[in-house]
Order: sequence, then structure tokens, then C-alpha cells
Amino acid sequence: MSITKAIDFDVLKKFNQQGPRYTSYPTAPLFSPSFTGEDFTREIIDTNTAGDTQPLSLYFHFPFCAKLCYFCGCNMMVTHDRDRVNEYNEYLKKEIDLIRPMISDGRSVNQMHWGGGTPSHLFPHEIRDIGGYITSSFTFDPDVEASVEIDPRGLTREHMVAFREIGFTRTSFGVQDFNPDVQEAINRVQSEEITRQTVAWARELGFNSINLDLIYGLPYQSVESFADTVEKIIDISPNRVAVFNYAHVPWLKKHQNVIPTEAIPSPDERLAILEMTIEKLIDAGYEYIGMDHFAKPTDELAIAQKNNTLYRNFQGYSTRAGCDVYAMGVSAISQFENIYAQNQKNINDYYARIDRREAATAVGYRMTQDDHIRKETIMQLMCNLEIDKRRVEKEFDIVFDDYFAEDLKKLDAFTREGLLEVGPDKISVAGSGILIIRNIAMCFDAYLEQMMKEKPVFSKTV
Repeated sequence: MSITKAIDFDVLKKFNQQGPRYTSYPTAPLFSPSFTGEDFTREIIDTNTAGDTQPLSLYFHFPFCAKLCYFCGCNMMVTHDRDRVNEYNEYLKKEIDLIRPMISDGRSVNQMHWGGGTPSHLFPHEIRDIGGYITSSFTFDPDVEASVEIDPRGLTREHMVAFREIGFTRTSFGVQDFNPDVQEAINRVQSEEITRQTVAWARELGFNSINLDLIYGLPYQSVESFADTVEKIIDISPNRVAVFNYAHVPWLKKHQNVIPTEAIPSPDERLAILEMTIEKLIDAGYEYIGMDHFAKPTDELAIAQKNNTLYRNFQGYSTRAGCDVYAMGVSAISQFENIYAQNQKNINDYYARIDRREAATAVGYRMTQDDHIRKETIMQLMCNLEIDKRRVEKEFDIVFDDYFAEDLKKLDAFTREGLLEVGPDKISVAGSGILIIRNIAMCFDAYLEQMMKEKPVFSKTV
């Protein structure tokens, strides 16, 4: 979708508050230990019947990294102990052995993602070993969408060859910022040359989609310095670019206390950096997908958004809707039609569950009918930048304006500023309102107000 470059950031600053990213609804803070491993196992059995051919998605979490990036908000741990890495991979295999027999044989994998941590922290032979175990344990569609997160630092061409042999065709590299001062401050020194080499290997080996991640709001960034990074990214010409707003949450991630807060750009400077970035990417031909993501018009994400088939899950935007997500590894989150189930975050607790041949679930959630209605509404907004009232009414047998009567009142603040258009059949984001899509979605969140009173856990929306 095109985005106006005449952005009124004075208006947007009014809405700069903490809020969810809506990779799920309800959001993860609502997950509860009352949803147990037994509940998850029962759900797997109940949702797998003889002759079932519904496709599935696999996610594998590899938590280990070579170094700690001070900005990181992921579930990760630093290690150089290969025995520890291999031990973890063996437990992944055990979890596969535990879960796979409960899945109907007719269900094939049409999407797989490896995240972390750093999957490329594995050595090439380790990639082949765990990757081969996965591909031999499941049936994969010939056109499976297989993506992997990669850290260019310490990477060799052999790593990339191993990932291709497993079947990966998409990859995402973290860049964050090419400026040396910024890199030193966040403990992630990664030269432009290393990044370009990694992209060159990916293209040479036949990866058909490459994403590069940037982060704005990091210490020592300025409009001028970040413009240099953005111009280099445009020259590298990835298929997709993600431009994330740094979430400074040291009360959740203690290592972020190392970040020199006095060097973090002011809110006004941060917004100016965002404005510049948007202008340069749009001028270079990228389309705004939503939630910090840009893609070339020929990329599947842009095409899916045009076709209203874009979807969103814990891995971000996806073109493969309707799959049950079976997530394995420490902290990984599975997502079925009616439930969410997150594995133990502590690696020893995860191992203990697997040793007892139990699902590694720590917390989860079972959705209500109201949750389903609101999830569909929020996901339409997040993916299509509009809500089709009639589609929601048809799917759930409701009268949209009556069902959401109180929620619709909250939209007035956005319509007054020209950020939203509310019509009889559709609610459509307008102009630079797409930059605060999270705020608009928050109007339909039945739990947010109480959550924010109890324990604010979200990053700022702008």
C-alpha cells in the first residue's frame, strides 16, 4: 500500500503510547499456566483426525548466540560450548518424536521457519543433522515456504549451502545500522562488507527472498547517519526491509540497562528518522506492508496484501494463512485455531518436560467466541489496513456496529485527525494512520485496558 510522505508527526505523537504488536490475539501476557501440557496434547489429538489434509506450519527455536546484542528482546542465551548446542538439538529431536506421532499423516508442511537466538550459530554439519531429522520426520509440500534467520557475523558460504540443502528459500538478516558508533554501543559490530557478502551468497545459491532488518531509535543514531545506512540497504536491494522501532524495556530485559540512555535519540529525532526512512524506501520503489515492513511490489507479501490474503502470526507477516503452527524448542509458541501454547522458557525446565515425555507447555490460552471475533477484526486491520464489516458479520453471524458499539466510539480520535475513515461497510486506515495501526487495533482489544493497569509490558507504538 502506498503511504503519504506528508506525515504529520505532531499528530502521531499524540498516539505514541505502549501497545501490543498483535502477532496474536489475545496477546501473550494473557497466556496462563492453567493451560497445561495435557491440554495441549489433547488439542493436538482432537485436531488430527483420519484423512485430515489441512496443511501445517513448523517453527523451531534455536536460542543460542555467539554474543549478546544489547538491544535484543528475544529469548536467547550466549554459548560457545558445542556440547551444549548438540544437547539442545537432541532434545529438539525428542520433542519431534513426541509430537509427530499425534499429527495425521495426511497433513503436509507448507511453511517452516527457524528463529532464535541465531539458527546460523549452528555449524554446517549441525544444520544438516537437525535439518535432515526434521525433513525426514514430516512430509513437505514441494512449494513449501521455508525461511531462516541468519546472523552474517561468523557466517561462511558453507552455512548457506547447508541451509539450502535443507530446503530454505527465504532468509532474513539482521543489520540494524551500519554506523560504527551505533554498532559499538549495541555490541553488534557487523561491517557492510560482511552483509553484502552474505546477500551475495544467498542470491548465488538460489534464495528467492531476502529480508534485511533495521532498527531506529538506537543510541547515537541521527537522521543523517541513519540515512547513510538506508541508502546502502537500498543499494543492496533486498526483497523486503523491516524497520523496527527499538523497544527499550530494561525492566523486562535487564541487559538493556547497558544501553547508554543519554545517547538514545529523542522522540522527535526518532520520528524524523522514521520519516526519512519511509521517504527513501518509498522513493526506491518499496511498498509499505504495515507494522514496520516494506516489500518490493513483486514480492509475495505485497501481492498477498493486494489480494487480501496476508496473515499475521508470531513469526510476523505471512502469506500462508490457515495453518496450525507447531512450534518446538524452548519458549516456542504453537498456534492452532482455538488455542495458543508456549513452551517452557527455562531450558532446564524444557529438558525436564521432554525427559518425562510430556508436552513442554508452560503457559497457554483457549479462545472464546468473542476472542475469535476480535481476532478476525484486528487481523484484518493489521494485514489489509481495513476492516470489512460485512465479512466479519457473515463469518460470525453478528451485526458489526451493534457488537462493537462501545469500541467504535474509541475510533473518533483517529477520524478527527484524518487517520481513519469509518463507513457503513468498511473501516479503512487513511494516510499516515498506517504508522499507528497498533493504536487503532487497540480499540478492539477487550483485555488491554485492564492489562495496562496491572502491568504495562509493551513497547511504544511510534
